[in-house]
Amino acid sequence: KAIAPEAAPAPEADVCIVAPPAPYDPASGLPPTAARAVPPDARCPVCGMFPARSRIWAAQIIFDNGDAQFFDSPLSLFMYLQDVARYSPGRSAGQIVAHYVTDATEAGGARWIDALGAYYVHGSSAKGPMRAGNLPAFASRDAAQAFAAQRGGTVLAFGAIDAAVVAQLAGTGGHNHHQ
Repeated sequence: KAIAPEAAPAPEADVCIVAPPAPYDPASGLPPTAARAVPPDARCPVCGMFPARSRIWAAQIIFDNGDAQFFDSPLSLFMYLQDVARYSPGRSAGQIVAHYVTDATEAGGARWIDALGAYYVHGSSAKGPMRAGNLPAFASRDAAQAFAAQRGGTVLAFGAIDAAVVAQLAGTGGHNHHQ
């Protein structure tokens, strides 16, 4: 006689990968709001990917207590900023004191730049870590325009990336499971 296994509980409608922020380490010698290296085990709170595996696309934010949250791409950063409390319960956008993205002009993603002052290319042929459209970031408008002239797309400042741009990219980037 076969015994039927107990029914597994139904998964929640919105399954999240736990991606706790990395605490500030005073021994690092860095100021609490400085960009830091992406830990190999850090997970993006939006999609669960490991940002260290695709360093050329990485982004990060720093909270007022020095904790850092790392993202696999600028798109994930913008998705996170639209609903901080959803991806980091108990946190708010008002607690974020620094935003960083990787300068796409630097080989290997070697340089962090201020995300608020960066320029992004929307609609280019560049494929982010999810192998879909994303928002490569640049320290200067000229660098972003040169990239757009070569790879297509439109140059946007941080403030021009609104919910419509994010939704359009998220729909093609595999992030829509969080919407």
